[in-house]
Amino acid sequence: MPVWNFVRRSFYQDSVTLMRLTRDLEAVAGVRRAAAMMGTPTNRALLEQAGLLTDEGHVAAPADLLVAVVADDAAAAEAARDAAEAALAARGGGGTRATARPRTLRTALAELPGATLALISVPGAYAGAEAQRALAAGLHVMLFSDNVPVETEVALKRDAAARGLFLMGPDCGTAILHGVPLGFANAVPRGRVGLVAASGTGLQEVTCLLAAEGEGVSHAIGVGSRDLSDAVGGAMTLPALAALREDAGTEAVVVISKPPGPAVVARLVDALETLGKPAVLAIMGMHGFPAPRDVHVAETLEEAAVIAAGLAAGREPRDLEMPAADLDDLVDAQARGFDPGQRFVRGLFAGGTLAWEAVALLAERLDGVAPGVSGAGRGHRVTDLGEDVFTVGRPHPMIDGGVRREWIAREAADPTTAVLLLDVVLGYGAHPDPAGELTPALAALRRTAAGEGRRLAVIASVTGTEQDPQRRSRQVAALRTAGVVVMDSNAQAARLAALVAARIA
Repeated sequence: MPVWNFVRRSFYQDSVTLMRLTRDLEAVAGVRRAAAMMGTPTNRALLEQAGLLTDEGHVAAPADLLVAVVADDAAAAEAARDAAEAALAARGGGGTRATARPRTLRTALAELPGATLALISVPGAYAGAEAQRALAAGLHVMLFSDNVPVETEVALKRDAAARGLFLMGPDCGTAILHGVPLGFANAVPRGRVGLVAASGTGLQEVTCLLAAEGEGVSHAIGVGSRDLSDAVGGAMTLPALAALREDAGTEAVVVISKPPGPAVVARLVDALETLGKPAVLAIMGMHGFPAPRDVHVAETLEEAAVIAAGLAAGREPRDLEMPAADLDDLVDAQARGFDPGQRFVRGLFAGGTLAWEAVALLAERLDGVAPGVSGAGRGHRVTDLGEDVFTVGRPHPMIDGGVRREWIAREAADPTTAVLLLDVVLGYGAHPDPAGELTPALAALRRTAAGEGRRLAVIASVTGTEQDPQRRSRQVAALRTAGVVVMDSNAQAARLAALVAARIA
């Protein structure tokens, strides 16, 4: 199918705008696929690998906006170009001199001299230089960009520490500071629990579950997914814990991470021992952490939230276990009517940490769970659709469900699929109606299976609150109307999927 490239010279746009633009273009009649990226060498290489680069795109410069379109014909491609121009103008990308946004950190500070934090979202190759300028200007930094070299991260965090500043990230998608949500955060109340997280969706899940427990957040500090690696050495985790230790409004602390590097464990233990406040560790996939006194190790993100809420309120945490009879009835209702060949759970996730949690919980009850979250393996498998390999030039699944809809159709066509496991993540910046955009694909899934004499169970969780723009209850209701079993947490959904698969095996 024909491919067109359109290049707009010296027209930088941030990654979130580009993801939204891609979504808008793929809604144009006759457009089969679209991608909007800056014309960096890396991005051009990605587009070429995906078959989306033409001669026009080859000459794009790093500061140029590069739009690639796969369309039925030239008229559809031109319609996509017009839609791109209209969308950018509506978002202020084509403003006049009187309304133009600042194009540099210096001019932005001139307009907002009292600013204390810079949120940086530029291609990874350039993010380090921008972050360095912000630190030199005395600003804390939330580094949303990914693909930042680890050597650059280490240098930036050393500089930030020397200046008494925070460098959150790279790949920091969520934070809440003094009640202000940043990135893909949720609308949660202020409260007594402070969080340090090397995970965006893990942080969202815990803060939302805290809200469900009637507790709130003092601060939620994202530190970047590599911060507790040996290479980075907890360079921001340790100062973040020290800041929460000194914060009078924080009465309990939660740390969320994948397993830390072996050399970092001792430093993390020392920091927790001197915290002086009760703490909860939610380290996905790690067992036997040498937790000191007053530190509770949670097996799931839900358990972390429930324990932290109890610690903040000075009470015992509530029992997480569903009554055995109710759980058995739920499993039995979902485990009926499968063909003999249907045996496997297939997880399709927007949240990386939620996907890793699901893998760990499935593996506790099922044999043959594929390791990792790559979608590989012939048996039980989980796919993190937010990984770069699945979103070359396309929006993240939290912003647009196009990639996940394609994978839903793919897994539905596999005659061995029995249970589809999903996460739905709400919040600022996420799709305005994620359940609404998934339900047509789920209806098609059921039609596909029914046409072949099969049925499929669909189990999901919704990360969000009633105060989020999407309203959690509205999303849950839409999913349940579509026949989805919606559980109260990602952990509950994964465990239910495992129990159903175990019963039909």
